Amino acid sequence: MVTQRQVVDYALQRRALLADVHSGRVGTMEVCDASPYLLRAAKFHGQPSDVTCPVCRKEPLTLVSWVYGEELKHAAGSARTAEELGRMSNLYEEFTVYVVEVCRTCSWNHLVQSYVLGTRGLKTQKPRRRTAAE
Repeated sequence: MVTQRQVVDYALQRRALLADVHSGRVGTMEVCDASPYLLRAAKFHGQPSDVTCPVCRKEPLTLVSWVYGEELKHAAGSARTAEELGRMSNLYEEFTVYVVEVCRTCSWNHLVQSYVLGTRGLKTQKPRRRTAAE
């Protein structure tokens, strides 16, 4: 998206957590704890990814985008599709998107990325006035 900025990637945190799970320091029940609301959002608003679940290895993960921001009012805290995010980025000045990966089989979930969308800070060019000489 053109207006995407302030991107934070949580890959290192994910890698460390998975290392703890695979070594036995953290139990799978502690990390496979997606709420029913998150699982439902993955079903209806999520985007399938090419990454297989790192815990159960049974199915591809689903990416769910959650939106938060003062300007969103009642829409804050809801899951949105990529198309909805595109429309919202043109309507609102600024809001934050949190992308969570979810396994619908074992309930693994982890924050993957966060970023800011919106029209704030974009340089809008005003149409140039035409003169009679042009």
